[in-house]
Amino acid sequence: MSTKIDVDKLDFAFQPIVNTHTGKIFAVEALIRNTEELGFSSIQDFFDKLSQKNILFSMDIILRKKAVKKFKKIDIHNLKLFYNVDNRFFAMPDFKIGETSKILEKNQLDKDSVCFEITEHSSLKDDELIKHIVSVYKANNFNIAIDDFGTGVSGLHLLYLSETNFIKIDKFFVEGINKDAKKRLFCASIVEMAHTLGIKVIAVGVETSGEYYSCKEIKIDYIQGFIVSKPILDIRKIKKSYSKENMFTKDRRVSHNNFIDKSFIDKIDPLNVSTSLHELFVYFKEHTLNTFVPIVDDNKKILGAIYEVDIKEISYSQYGLSLAKNDSFKAKLKNYIKPVLEIDITWGIDKALEIFNMRSDSQGIFVSKDSKYYGFINLNNLLSLSYKRNLEIAQNQNPLTKLPGNNQIDSFILNAFEKKIHTQIVYFDFNDFKPFNDTYGFRQGDRAILMFSEILQKNISNENFIAHIGGDDFFVAFTNSNYEEVHKIIHNIQEEFRINASSLYNEKDILNGYMTSKDRFGVSRNFNLLSVCAAIIEVSHKSTQNIFNSKLGEIKKLSKQYSYPYGSCICM
Repeated sequence: MSTKIDVDKLDFAFQPIVNTHTGKIFAVEALIRNTEELGFSSIQDFFDKLSQKNILFSMDIILRKKAVKKFKKIDIHNLKLFYNVDNRFFAMPDFKIGETSKILEKNQLDKDSVCFEITEHSSLKDDELIKHIVSVYKANNFNIAIDDFGTGVSGLHLLYLSETNFIKIDKFFVEGINKDAKKRLFCASIVEMAHTLGIKVIAVGVETSGEYYSCKEIKIDYIQGFIVSKPILDIRKIKKSYSKENMFTKDRRVSHNNFIDKSFIDKIDPLNVSTSLHELFVYFKEHTLNTFVPIVDDNKKILGAIYEVDIKEISYSQYGLSLAKNDSFKAKLKNYIKPVLEIDITWGIDKALEIFNMRSDSQGIFVSKDSKYYGFINLNNLLSLSYKRNLEIAQNQNPLTKLPGNNQIDSFILNAFEKKIHTQIVYFDFNDFKPFNDTYGFRQGDRAILMFSEILQKNISNENFIAHIGGDDFFVAFTNSNYEEVHKIIHNIQEEFRINASSLYNEKDILNGYMTSKDRFGVSRNFNLLSVCAAIIEVSHKSTQNIFNSKLGEIKKLSKQYSYPYGSCICM
């Protein structure tokens, strides 16, 4: 292969990265195109050959110029460019720092507008070299993202070393996440860890509405994939917002109880990162009640906070203000910035409290809205929110079993129909519970209800939804199972309850296998020992809530017509 490559044949397509909640475009990833016209079998083959010839650095700089020049023409304010970096780039003999800064300066672009993507694959083994490269990039205000996170063995190691701004979850874990409980758990754990560290998460390869909603539910910040847009060569077709798509409409099923009440958010005035040390001193003198100041960039993104105690020695010294005004005094504002806990206002109270509890040494938590600084929730307000939320949860729980109640059931059903989630809904009802309750008393009746609740929770995995309608009626929804699997689980639950419930009777009734009590008409007769009937409604993508509502009453009656261990099933 000749070392001369006709770069004019190469082009870049840009794939949008959008806010998960609003659909507003946040960034574009530059993806090289037309390498096959130069005789390469793939893009990977292209970079492999460049590395083998030791021209990867020089060629990549040319490609960066090309990508940045095209990116500059996109008429969208505050857009970021994500650019992939082959890790072998840093090991080239002609490698040097500063070339990207020159390119951006020539194109009048801020360094914060660029994010370099480092992949887990082919990671450099020299920790010190990685630290040096990343520290130089960070010091120059470039953003760092770890690409393909989760696919390599070095992901956490690279995460620890890089102090990254973004994690891009690999497509393997996103594909079918709405149908795979293990993938959902894995991704939810990554999001939780990342947010605790102040890192934003991007899901790559989102192609279906089911995948999108699962990403949204586990609080992924941004999505990238065909459901939003394929890579675009013609930059005129790149949209400012994809919020008109159906999937970005407001999710009506979200409980208003989990929203953060804005009255608990203090609107503390921020300072820009370019503010001088003198202006910082003045800020604290004018805001006497503030012990810190939020620091934001030109796009209003929260970068951290500066605490008054950290600059107190300088600000209160005899020559503090004079030194701060002196340009030769090299104390930079950013030297005093400390990282902070941050959430998006759309995450709700539960997520805010969860993140704060992981870092309880903090004075509070910062709130952003549409990626811009919005305000601050102090410790007292967090405690008030926690109390308020716990009270709301208690009010929505069944007081006996502590399982979700009717409000949560309604929300679940609404969500299932809005998102066309294939679901197996099971309705449970005790057989002959009233005569048992009348004869043995309410305390023993409560024991039977608690016993069944525990059996449900033991036999049904956490990714499914278990709720208590009230009395001896229970509701369960399976979202990752077929009818045969559900029927088997139900049969086991019925059998276990039938056996265990016999222990609630006296010895005579156990030996007889029945109990004698009066029916609703006051007539004394024999009743079987406690068992539970079950009815299944299978909800498919063709189902409607109107049909469901009409069938629910019908199926409850049908379930009573089948003796244990059978139930009834209606497929919608």
